[in-house]
Amino acid sequence: MSAREILAAIAALAVAAFVGWRWRRLSTERKAIGVVIALALGVYASGVLSELPDPKSIIDDIAQAFGAWTYALVGVMAYLETAAFVGLVAPGETIVIAGGVIAGQGEIQLLPLIGLVWICAILGDTTSFYIGRRLGRGFLERHGGRVKITPERLEQVEGYFDRHGGKTILIGRFIGLVRALAPFIAGSSGLSYGRFIPYSIIGTGLWSTAFSVLGYIFWRSFDQVAHIAGQAVFGFGVTVALIAGVVAAYKRRQEIRAWALAHEDHPVGRVLFGLGRPVYRRMLRPVTNAVAPHVRFLWHRVTPGELGLDLSTAVAVAGVGIFVSVLYLVVLSESLNPTPLDTELLDLSDMLNTQAGVDVAKVVSGLGSLATVGALVGVTAVVSAVRRRVPELVVLLVGMGLIYAAVHIAKAAIDRPRPAAPLIDTASSSFPSGHAAYATAWIAVALVLTRRLGLASHAAVVAGAVVIAAAVGLSRIYLRAHYWSDVAAGWGIGVGIFGLLTAIALIVVHIRHNGRRRASEPEQSMARAHR
Repeated sequence: MSAREILAAIAALAVAAFVGWRWRRLSTERKAIGVVIALALGVYASGVLSELPDPKSIIDDIAQAFGAWTYALVGVMAYLETAAFVGLVAPGETIVIAGGVIAGQGEIQLLPLIGLVWICAILGDTTSFYIGRRLGRGFLERHGGRVKITPERLEQVEGYFDRHGGKTILIGRFIGLVRALAPFIAGSSGLSYGRFIPYSIIGTGLWSTAFSVLGYIFWRSFDQVAHIAGQAVFGFGVTVALIAGVVAAYKRRQEIRAWALAHEDHPVGRVLFGLGRPVYRRMLRPVTNAVAPHVRFLWHRVTPGELGLDLSTAVAVAGVGIFVSVLYLVVLSESLNPTPLDTELLDLSDMLNTQAGVDVAKVVSGLGSLATVGALVGVTAVVSAVRRRVPELVVLLVGMGLIYAAVHIAKAAIDRPRPAAPLIDTASSSFPSGHAAYATAWIAVALVLTRRLGLASHAAVVAGAVVIAAAVGLSRIYLRAHYWSDVAAGWGIGVGIFGLLTAIALIVVHIRHNGRRRASEPEQSMARAHR
């Protein structure tokens, strides 16, 4: 036995003896904790852990044993990390890195792995969120006292999530314990799902991509990259904690200063003030006075400020759309064979085929034609111009131009044959579906009309536009004009481009608004002084 194993054995015996001696006085939770600690130390002392096989050999065995089922294994673990709080005992990034390593070995593909992990992580967050919503505040009030969660602290948590819930979900995705608990607490705190999900989509997307790619690039040295990733995650958590501490200290700087001055006569205080004052006056204050204006200027122009949910939603939509389109583009560039759901949905369409259905599908398909959508966007652009809504005008016109270009560039790059026996006239490549891409403009137009032009019943209008875009894409499959992958990529191109342009427009408008507001502040101050 090594020295560490001997110490672990002594510690295990000590913990077991203490628990046995205090058994009747200990609560059930403390008994369980003591037993678990004693068992864990005993397992370590037995030397079993040191005899475990090399991590890389384990991954090789998994890759050979599971093959394509590795997707399911990694996806399930990514789901359970937050849905079943597995992340409290096992960091989820380890299994994601392992999936990337297996993709690097060529057993599975990287982009489908990222997509699956992304979806499963979102579903895990959603499950945990609704578990928290279902159990609610009452659960925390009944059981929170065991971990020092009082009603007063619950009110603080609810207020915190109301102000900073989105940032916590996004940043906490890269901090182990926060990642496992944040969705549950968000649901329990009363945060709405509409405010929760955009940040979850962005956070899980960045998380799944980062660790999958990390394993894929360094697949020959899994043990090293897993260790580095663990250190990076720990370092990120410490950095976030330090930043949060600095921000909290800055907000309470007056209280801290008052407390420090009150203890100036203390022996330790005299030493600290004697050393600190010259340093502050000669070094810190000049540097702060020189740097602070520039930092403040940059902060106001980079920080989204009050954009919050609008910006995060636009980024989430753009990220999902771009990923889906790039995923199918890469997959089909390697092989033009049907992807999952391509053949199955065509067979289902054949089973449901009727003449009346074909006639209806042709009408619905026409709603996604370039002529129809172009006229719709043109009319909305004119209305936006009359109402002087320049950002909406630019998003619509530039978005349609970019979608048209992206569709035709992709068609030229992927010369995919159409499905056999189409029920409508077709031309050019099957991938991607131009009708599906153009149909997303219905959603963009609906958002412009409802959010900026004051159209009533905005939820119903936007929902109707989503139904039209979905129906256009499905009608193309029903008419055997496209495969499912063609339609999904078309939708991805459309929502990706419109979402990205919307995010850019929100930031530009916000920066211009802040600039005007700050420019007017001196004039307002002078006016108040004259009064």
